[in-house]
Amino acid sequence: MTKYSLAVDIGASSGRLILGHVENGKLQLNEIHRFDNNIVKRNEHFCWDIEALFQEIKVGINKCNELNIKPESIGIDTWAVDFVLLDENDNLLTDAVAYRDPRTDGIMEEVFEIMSKEKLYLETGIQFQKFNTIYQLFALKKKSPEVIDKAKSFLMIPEYLNFLLTGKKANEYTNATSTQLVNAFTKQWDYELLAKLGINKEMFLEIQPPKEVVGTLSEELVSEFGFDMKVVLPATHDTGSAVISVPEIEETVYLSSGTWSLIGVENHFPICVPKALKYNFTNEGGLDYRFRFLKNIMGLWMIQEVKRNYHDNYSFAEFVTLAEKEKNFQSFVNVDDDRFLKPENMVKEIQQYCQQTNQQIPLTPGQIAKCVYDSLANSYKRAINEIEEIFEKSFSRINVIGGGCQNEMLNQMIANVTNKEVCAGPIEATAIGNLVVQLMALEEVEDIQQARALIKNSFEVKTYKPQYVRG
Repeated sequence: MTKYSLAVDIGASSGRLILGHVENGKLQLNEIHRFDNNIVKRNEHFCWDIEALFQEIKVGINKCNELNIKPESIGIDTWAVDFVLLDENDNLLTDAVAYRDPRTDGIMEEVFEIMSKEKLYLETGIQFQKFNTIYQLFALKKKSPEVIDKAKSFLMIPEYLNFLLTGKKANEYTNATSTQLVNAFTKQWDYELLAKLGINKEMFLEIQPPKEVVGTLSEELVSEFGFDMKVVLPATHDTGSAVISVPEIEETVYLSSGTWSLIGVENHFPICVPKALKYNFTNEGGLDYRFRFLKNIMGLWMIQEVKRNYHDNYSFAEFVTLAEKEKNFQSFVNVDDDRFLKPENMVKEIQQYCQQTNQQIPLTPGQIAKCVYDSLANSYKRAINEIEEIFEKSFSRINVIGGGCQNEMLNQMIANVTNKEVCAGPIEATAIGNLVVQLMALEEVEDIQQARALIKNSFEVKTYKPQYVRG
């Protein structure tokens, strides 16, 4: 009898539920439900509609019934850093405020007055981004200290969704590390840091590694769906799941390409040296306590916003076609400038940046898209150079995973500017990583080596060689 697992993969702009099973030595995928994930305004903050997300998960599970499939397990992964707080009765004390909310403006510098940037990096190994959980919590404490004091449970987004499924609460390792509140070496909550920040340590739960079973569905949901499932912890941070899907990780730089671009290497220990701090690299926890030494770069969010600014008159594929026609146009923006995090109008912001830096101003949709793609490729090149400087070695291959790996023009750009071979795929990297961890929990797959061999045998990877265009 075929055994199925169900991956819930929710990104910053959309979510989907994907059924997976192994057949003839290959992992088979079937997307059964897809939905939008939009930021809403609540109580003067930009928030995620977490109740709507849970309803969409239930819709997807019910679709299993329509297919006459009863999955053995379900696992949820989402973006990182965001959270909710629960009171002693497990009621929400906070909205699921989104990382793009401006409540953390200026907060990072206030935290540095309590603990130096250097010591914070040495202990946590996490890059400095103004929206990290540590700064969100400090901003909340500053504005509403009574909420922090009253909180009995801190749950990140996938953990809260797990709680809604099971009634059980657990903090998961890969996502916990993104908070900048976990000691990189003990792999536990840094209670000394929490005390210095005046953040209630009692709300943090014991950190569980991926592959652990949170529980089974609540009685109410079993009655609703007509079947039960094990709720497994995958790498609940979506990048953690995605990197598991890199088929050949050794000597490879990976690039998880989606709303965000995450570029780095897999390592077996954290690297907290001054040069890593200087270049703002992070050491996020991975499966089996491996580390994702990577840099977070503004990704295809920019082109998503450009698409929206043009009233969705062009598809993503059409933006690529338009950009290809602008081969002689070249202007660059710093994609990591905070001005691109949530501008009122991305197109105007790009144009203003080019004007202020005395570059040619992109005027057409094709020129705007070409500017974004050139800027991303240039940013990837700079990050790879920094990785090679820190490791004192060169890498010959880049493996692009996730939805962005379908952009053949960008893949070729990356190969050209880095002078490295680019391998593109698998496309559904995050869901695949989610599923293989569930299979490990169910003892259908032995370990990460066997999982990567299964992935390599199951999905096509396309290769791009550097090309040189004269004049």
